[in-house]
Amino acid sequence: MASLSGSEAPRFTRDRLTWLAYISLSAYAFYLYALGPVLAFLHQELHLSYTVTSLHSTIFSAGAVVTGLTFDRFTGRAGRHRVFWLSATATVVGALLFVVGHQVILTLLAAFVLGVGCTYLGAGCSVALADRHGPQRDRALLEANVGASGTGVVVPALLGLLAGTALGWRPALLPPVLTLGVLYVLLGRIPMPSPPVPPSVTGRLPRAFWGPCLLVALAVAIEFAIIFYGVPLLGISVGLSTASSAAVLSLFVAGELTGRSVGAWVTRRPGRAVPLFGVALGVAMTGFLVLWFGRAIVLAAVAIYVTGVGVGNLYPLSLAMALGAGGGKTDQAMARTMVTVGVAIGTAPLLLGVLSDHLGVLRALTVEPALIVVAAVVLLLVVRARRGEPAAATPA
Repeated sequence: MASLSGSEAPRFTRDRLTWLAYISLSAYAFYLYALGPVLAFLHQELHLSYTVTSLHSTIFSAGAVVTGLTFDRFTGRAGRHRVFWLSATATVVGALLFVVGHQVILTLLAAFVLGVGCTYLGAGCSVALADRHGPQRDRALLEANVGASGTGVVVPALLGLLAGTALGWRPALLPPVLTLGVLYVLLGRIPMPSPPVPPSVTGRLPRAFWGPCLLVALAVAIEFAIIFYGVPLLGISVGLSTASSAAVLSLFVAGELTGRSVGAWVTRRPGRAVPLFGVALGVAMTGFLVLWFGRAIVLAAVAIYVTGVGVGNLYPLSLAMALGAGGGKTDQAMARTMVTVGVAIGTAPLLLGVLSDHLGVLRALTVEPALIVVAAVVLLLVVRARRGEPAAATPA
């Protein structure tokens, strides 16, 4: 830690492109963190089963898979700038469909449009930051997610607050719509950085990419299990109402904000993503076990905060590792990563929904510690593979 003084750290410049990506990623995160509480309200308002409720997350993940299957090709043909603002438009449309939708068919359509728009927007922000900041992509992506977490702290509390008023929870989805419109007016002409390897250069991604790519999927599954089922878990374990549980869930995002702030400081020097990821897994496991077994409101609140501290670093660090292992094919690496993310978003909450209908929420959440253990095993394999690379390259 002593070597992380500001004088020794490489220069890190936050230009207009960086701020555009930071703020846009916060708009993406707003809806990502809102989706869990929104589905809890829809479950109650439309009298849906847990399985049908979780189907929204599956539809959302289908949009993410579509992004993963098309991102590199579409971006290569249309250009990063045009794709970025088209994705912002789709995000706005998806949000408005949720605002006006009072039937399941409309909310499912909203989940799909928002899934495509949000994932394209998040992917565009991530590749822009990764290519703009190069070896300091760890820090850039963590700082971007610090802002995203700051936004996410407000989302559950805002939804819970408005749900108890005559306005209802739906107007809480409008702030990012206005934000993206203002960004387009002020920063809409800023060019996006070109990928290190031109899109015309095709070929397989390096073998070293797939381990970190799997870590991204596991990180998303770990996070979404809390985002989507934190509200019913708090309701069952400590007896909170849906609105109160949605408000308490903001502590999870506050924990993510804390974890990512610390992570951004630690990664001022490149090369610290792997050990920090391992520490984050340990903190996440500790916090979740206390949350899972706890029956007191204060204990549950502290535990969900600690869980957020650990979980917060998992996605940005694994994404930085995956993009860094892509051999300069940033768009292609991002696209393949988004496929696994989409599968994780669709599989984990739906599996929890089916298990909750048959076993109950508490038993179903056995999935969470299992995912953390699997992520730890994959991390060890990634570390072993990295240690073996120099030896393999050295003649006997």
